[in-house]
Amino acid sequence: MPGAAATPVTGTATGTASAAPYGDADLGLLAPSWSGSAVAALTGDAAYLRAMLDAEAALTRAQAALGLAPGTAAAAVTAAAHGQDPRDLALRARAAGNPVVPLVTGLTAAVADRDPDAAPYVHRGATSQDILDTATMLVAARALDTVRADLARTADALRRTAAGHRDTPMAGRTLTQHAVPTTFGLKAAGWRALVLDAHDRLTAVRTALPVQLGGAAGTLAAFHAHAEADGHRPAPDLGTRLLAAYAAETGLAEPALPWHTLRTPVADLAGALAFTAGALGKMAADVLTLSRTETGELAEGSGGGSSAMPHKANPVRATLIAAAARQVPAHAAVLYGSLAAEDERPAGAWHAEWQPLRAALRLVGGAARDAADLAAGLRIRPHRMRRNLAATRGLVVTERLAAALAPLMGRAAARRTLDAAARRTAEEGIELSEALGPVPLPEARLRQLLDPEGYSGSAGALVDRALARRPERHPQEPTP
Repeated sequence: MPGAAATPVTGTATGTASAAPYGDADLGLLAPSWSGSAVAALTGDAAYLRAMLDAEAALTRAQAALGLAPGTAAAAVTAAAHGQDPRDLALRARAAGNPVVPLVTGLTAAVADRDPDAAPYVHRGATSQDILDTATMLVAARALDTVRADLARTADALRRTAAGHRDTPMAGRTLTQHAVPTTFGLKAAGWRALVLDAHDRLTAVRTALPVQLGGAAGTLAAFHAHAEADGHRPAPDLGTRLLAAYAAETGLAEPALPWHTLRTPVADLAGALAFTAGALGKMAADVLTLSRTETGELAEGSGGGSSAMPHKANPVRATLIAAAARQVPAHAAVLYGSLAAEDERPAGAWHAEWQPLRAALRLVGGAARDAADLAAGLRIRPHRMRRNLAATRGLVVTERLAAALAPLMGRAAARRTLDAAARRTAEEGIELSEALGPVPLPEARLRQLLDPEGYSGSAGALVDRALARRPERHPQEPTP
């Protein structure tokens, strides 16, 4: 029929959208903050499936290392730990409330095809939460390594910017108004300090991400039972030795206790992610403000276009970072709420963590990616900074004048003089030097005091001190 679409995008008469041609994949159409980022791929369903299979294989290898499973079983489970369909698992997960149950069924069948004698060692002694919590920590570890690398790139770019603009004067602003002069180097050094704070918090969290292993109720009893059934006489510390071996196999930290309802690792991760989003959000907020047309002190290296206005070069990266900073705290609040988990394994509290944690990782991953690009391409306009610094016609240095005049006139008289001069300057549009009238200062000294570029205090020294700081390293990272 003329005008008909060749491929319909709504598949039924009831208006239900067709899954074709992309299925149910979450491609980030409404999430430009994280779409296309490395962390998006590292936290997708395929990545979680990979991590769950890695956790299962590592568990069998850890048992083999302690003589609780044959080496052939460890090899068979490791070799079979691939090839499951995330969509199929997602659909079958509804029956049990989590994806591990159908995953174990599929993995056991795959192992049996390779080595029937190895199949009983799949998931032996573990509970679903052991595997999914361990997988979540693996996903988080892999994502955080990427985020930390982007934060290091951001900090390095900001170090160069702060050093290059150590003494570039600009107006300091408080409560939206010009306050006293500062330097752009100090502002950039402040951004870098927050980025390093975020990097170091994530490094500490990354180092502490623990494996999870407790069995049905956190006692590791099933591992003792299986050992006894196999003819062994397990020592009382069997569970703790297995926990250490499992941590070694996964590369995660060894926890002091199973943490099925002791959710410190997730809460610490949530806090570090929320802090990181906010730290990057501070830089984005400043860039957005200073990029306004009427301010024009900064611009993104390559701004985004407008669908309607050809002249626009929007600060898109800063916008997306700011959007992420507004979302992550809400996700973190859910994760903190899950600390109040009942019994030895909870109903609902654990399950409530999955999506908010993935969303927080993705948002922070996207924000860190965008921050690195923003910092590297930021365009700084010192001439606009100087022009804006002069916009108040000298009022930006009244604090300095008050300090100079107080010993000569008395504090109260100096304040009255400056208050009157400030009103005249603002109302009549004249320079502060003209509005002041006679003051007991030599003309050369007065000119010096009125120069805003000479009133930056210890800004340069503060920049130097801030730039001496370097990011903390993960213990497994080489020394640069």
